[in-house]
Amino acid sequence: MIADKYDAFFLDLDGVVYVGDRQTDGAASALERLRSMGKDLRFLTNNPTDGGEIVRRLKCLGIEAKEEEVVTSGTATARVLADRGVGPVWVLGHGGLRKAMTDVALSLADAPPCEAVVVGWDDGVTLGEIRRAALAIRKGALFVATNEDPTYPSSEGILSGVGVVVEALIAGSGIRPLSVGKPWTAMFDQAMKTLAPGRRAVMIGDTPYVDVLGAHRAGIDAILMGSAETYPGKLDFRNPDGRIDKLGDLFDDSISMGSWDSPAYPWPESVEPGVAGVVLDQSGRVLLMRRSDNRQWGIPSGHVEPGETVQTAVIREIREETGLYVEVDELIGLYSDPVSQVITYPDSRICHFVTSCFLCQVKGGSLITSGPETLDARFFDPHLLPEPLMSMHPTWLADALAPSGRPFVR
Repeated sequence: MIADKYDAFFLDLDGVVYVGDRQTDGAASALERLRSMGKDLRFLTNNPTDGGEIVRRLKCLGIEAKEEEVVTSGTATARVLADRGVGPVWVLGHGGLRKAMTDVALSLADAPPCEAVVVGWDDGVTLGEIRRAALAIRKGALFVATNEDPTYPSSEGILSGVGVVVEALIAGSGIRPLSVGKPWTAMFDQAMKTLAPGRRAVMIGDTPYVDVLGAHRAGIDAILMGSAETYPGKLDFRNPDGRIDKLGDLFDDSISMGSWDSPAYPWPESVEPGVAGVVLDQSGRVLLMRRSDNRQWGIPSGHVEPGETVQTAVIREIREETGLYVEVDELIGLYSDPVSQVITYPDSRICHFVTSCFLCQVKGGSLITSGPETLDARFFDPHLLPEPLMSMHPTWLADALAPSGRPFVR
């Protein structure tokens, strides 16, 4: 049975341990049985409050818990900020979140100026406060989201969550936040630090794109409880390693469990169409440019903008990055393998590119060696390429030089 496979059980609350003001089917007895087996329990919730409030709520439902067993997005955010030495902090959230901040000796501000704007949940937050917070973020305050959940379950139905306020601040400031709650890894990392070395943990949640994704990002197995739909991709981080209908199923010998094997790439936030252009001069040298965003050398490449074809996109990218006007000769290949095509940007955005790579020839223009996107641009012997070189680009170049009669699909 699943209960025998793990030493520690990380449990989401809403939808797993309780829904509204009632515990889920057999939750209290299942948790007590786990405790009797010597299992560690940790309650991981995106509720942006302090641990004491969660313990009191669980006890009201007949479930025993200690404050040190609880990791909320509020307490996790407080620890992240304390570790960074940030303060004062302006909290857009209720008293529980403020208490989580002061529990780790963070100083609070009632309004800007502040070093950080922390977004939790408060039914009283106003549009005026959102305007002032967005302005503070534009002026340099650290933008921190306890979580980005757009909704959460309740006995009334699906209700709007913290993510609604976060999105308003993104729109108002033009800046993405540092996000602490699930599906990011901070809560899992903090929970793992409370366990003895060698203890094997599993996450139980009801939301694939929050609980399962977060656990897999942290390298932890994940169980999906309930009827939520999963995803078609075999290596999709949001797909669980096992499924149960209720916590009591952890003791059912007929229910099997897989395990998570972390791929060699981080989970991307988006899938983007990309283009790249291999440009060779009359001597067979290849055009490379050194990017300003990551300071690496690479073949000119970029995004497809709305309304563009892939051909017009690659022509534009090469002109913007190198000053050269080119025409497209042929398609070299289509590249989508996430091992090479998932890119992490310096601002922490992670994108999975599906790139159309073309062989191009120069028709005009003058090579520029610096610009907004370019630190340098030169032609190189294909056998004497500079370092550091973007990881997927040698494959693109090798395919361009290969005597193949048709495009590659990789």
